[in-house]
This record gives sequence, C-alpha cells and structure tokens, in this order.
Amino acid sequence: MGLRAKIGIAIAATAAVVAVLIGVLVHNRTVDAQFDLAAESIDGRLQSLVQDRAAGVDSGRAIINPPDLPAPLKAAVQHGKRGVYLEPDGPKPHLWAATELDGDVIALKRPYLREQETLRSLDRVLWMAGIAGTALGCVVGLLVAHRLGRRLTASAGTAQRIAEGDLTARLPLGGKDEIAQLTTAVNTMADALAARLQAERDVTANIAHELRTPVAGLVAAAGLLPPSRPTELVQDRAQHVRGLMEDVLEVARLDARTEKADTELRALGELARRTVDAMGAGAAPGLSGGDGDGAARRAVDVRVLSDGLVETDPRRVERILVNLISNALRHGAAPVTVEVERGVLRVRDGGPGFPEALLAHGPQRFRTGGGSDGHGLGLGLTIASGQARVLGARLTFANPEGGGAEATLDLSGALRVGAEAEAGRTEEKAGGDGTDRGRDQDQSQIRGRGQNRGHGRTPSDRP
Repeated sequence: MGLRAKIGIAIAATAAVVAVLIGVLVHNRTVDAQFDLAAESIDGRLQSLVQDRAAGVDSGRAIINPPDLPAPLKAAVQHGKRGVYLEPDGPKPHLWAATELDGDVIALKRPYLREQETLRSLDRVLWMAGIAGTALGCVVGLLVAHRLGRRLTASAGTAQRIAEGDLTARLPLGGKDEIAQLTTAVNTMADALAARLQAERDVTANIAHELRTPVAGLVAAAGLLPPSRPTELVQDRAQHVRGLMEDVLEVARLDARTEKADTELRALGELARRTVDAMGAGAAPGLSGGDGDGAARRAVDVRVLSDGLVETDPRRVERILVNLISNALRHGAAPVTVEVERGVLRVRDGGPGFPEALLAHGPQRFRTGGGSDGHGLGLGLTIASGQARVLGARLTFANPEGGGAEATLDLSGALRVGAEAEAGRTEEKAGGDGTDRGRDQDQSQIRGRGQNRGHGRTPSDRP
C-alpha cells in the first residue's frame, strides 16, 4: 500500500471516528435534556395536583394507587419520596410521576413517544451528517495525500534521474514543510555531485588532451624504428596508449552532451555487414594484434531476420557496433552473432555474461568487471552508451537464460515507413556484389586480443 493510500485512509478513518464520537455525544446529551425537561414538567403538574387534593379539590387527572406503577418508582414512593420514572418498555413508552398522600399513591402518566420520535429524527440527521463528514474527510484526505505523494514522487523521480546520470535534474523549491526540506537537500546533493563529477571529468579530459601531442610523437617515433620483434611490441603499446587517450577524450565529449548526430537513411542490415567486414579487414585499430600465440581468428555471424531502413548517423552506429563486437570477442566466447530485426541490433556471445554491477548500474568509466587478465578501463561500453544517447536510441545489456551476454541497440524510433521494401532492394544489391554472402547471414573473421570485459577500442573514423 502506497503512502498516498495510507494518508487518505488515516484521514478518512479519523473523520469517521470523530463523526461517531460527536453523534454519540449529541445523542446522549439530547436524551438527557429531553428527560430533564419532561420530568420537570410532569413533576410540576404532580405537585399542583397534590396541593389541590390536599385542599379538597379533585381535578380527576390523578391516578390513585395505579396497579401498573413501575416497581422502581413504587419503591421510591413507599420510602416517602416523590419521583419521576421513564418506562421505556413496550411499543409506547410512558413517563410516570408519583408521590404519597394520606396513605394513597398519587400518580401521573403521559406518553413519551413524541420525544423518542424527535430523538430518532435527530439520529437520522446525525447519521447523514456523519456520512457526509466522513466522505468530505475522504476527499480532503485524498487531496492532501495526492499533493504530498506527488511531491514525494517528484523527489524520488529526480533522485532516480540523478542516479541515472542526469545531473541537470532539479526539484522546484517552495513551502516550509519537511518535504520542502527534502527538496532542498536533494537539490543541494545534485549540485555537489554535479560539481564533483564535472571536476573529475575536466581533470581527465585535460590530462588526455595534454598527452595527445607527446603520444602522437611517440607513435611517430616508434614508426621509425627498424623492423624487429621489440619494435612491433613498442608500436603496439604506443598505439594502445593512443587509442586509450582518444577513448578518454571521446567520453569527455559525450559527457558534455554537445554531440549532434549527422543522420541519413541507411539499411540497418547492410550497415551491420559492412561494419563487420571493415573490422575483419583491420579497419578498426587494436583488433588485429596478436595475443602471444599468433593471430587467433574468430567468426562473427551477421543474421538479418528482417532489414529496416533507419534515419540515423551511420558512423555512430558503426562505433557502437564495433565496441559491442570487440567486447564480445575479448571477453565472451563463441558463437558471436550480430542479429538485425528491423530497427533493432543485437550482439550475442556464448561467454560468462555481463557482470552484475553492469546490469544493475550500466557501463561506468574506469570500472570493469574484474576480468581474468586485469586489463581495460571500462570505456568501450561507456562510449557505446554515450553514442546511443546521441542517436536517441536505447542500449540495454542482459544475460539470457541460455547463457552468454546480449547487448541490444534499439533504433526503432528512427525506423522509417516503407523500410522493409527499401531494405529489401538494398539486400538484393548487396547479394550481387561478388562477395560470398548469404541472404540472411554473413560471416566475417575478426582478430581479437583479450582484455577485461567492459573495454572496447575505437575505429579509425571516430565520430
């Protein structure tokens, strides 16, 4: 049960209890007031009759020694007292007044039905007022609960957006209650967190920028070394440092949220095939090195279940796909497949799956899943997520029940009308270009070098 319902029920229950208490109080006070008034009236009449009878005047209104005199009143009279008694039993209640005179019991009796009818009418009014008050309390309770709940929900939603990386999210200020204090605390927390993260990003970007020129010189100098195995190792490490530096700079650009997509219409299946082919041809730096025992070649299957024409930035889609495939090759296991279904791209592998931290919080820079070799800075999937955000796409990660890892890039929002027919024509052209390519799947051989899951390298035509 939510807080809104609890507050509404509490206020409604309070209104109902108050209505019942007021009704009972008014009922009892009315009963007492009616009896006191009627008793005073009949007792006055009785005293007048007694005085007349003592003076020898008999009005004939008194009842002498009534046989049906109520026992409590009869006992009081026998003790020399004058009393009034309400006899509620029977369909017609009566009010008695009696006293003793010269050994006889002098009594008066009158119906009490009018007072009881008045009391029943009052009870009906009290019930209606109680129901109306309870209903009004329910409405007021729901309104108050809705207002409080809406403010609390907004606070929780803003905190969730901040946790997801939107450091511009803020709550509107207003009021002086505890929720307003919570709002101020959330906004203060967001400001402090944004300032701290921005400072860290600035430091990282500045370091990478300052290292750009020295690293470029190092790469150029390594290219001038005479051919040898040590030269190859130096060149490979120099390229690795250069790629890492470019990755850090790219993450900084994506964090600034100033990147814009340069869109054009492309068949998603053909774009996936060309990306995989380019990786197999060594167009993506860092994918063609050895891992100590030679070039270990692994197959990537491209399966086009149904092609789609999307309006997107092909370079950014290629960047995302390269990082996802590189991640699968380095940290997963065969088979590695790229599946195209209209506006959706899926990259699957048969490895141990993504770390639980990545599934729970998404990719985070400089945080890896603790791979066996201990390398990698977790930038590859971070870059892929940032590029997906620029495209307005959705990149999700999951571990299917059958095992392995699955990354899904959803470009359905960029899918255009008539995509199937246009993509089909593109597919026919692709089938006649002289390559050995199946209608629904294609294989490209890609070299891989093992690093910690969560780090993919950058292609040469980085966006």
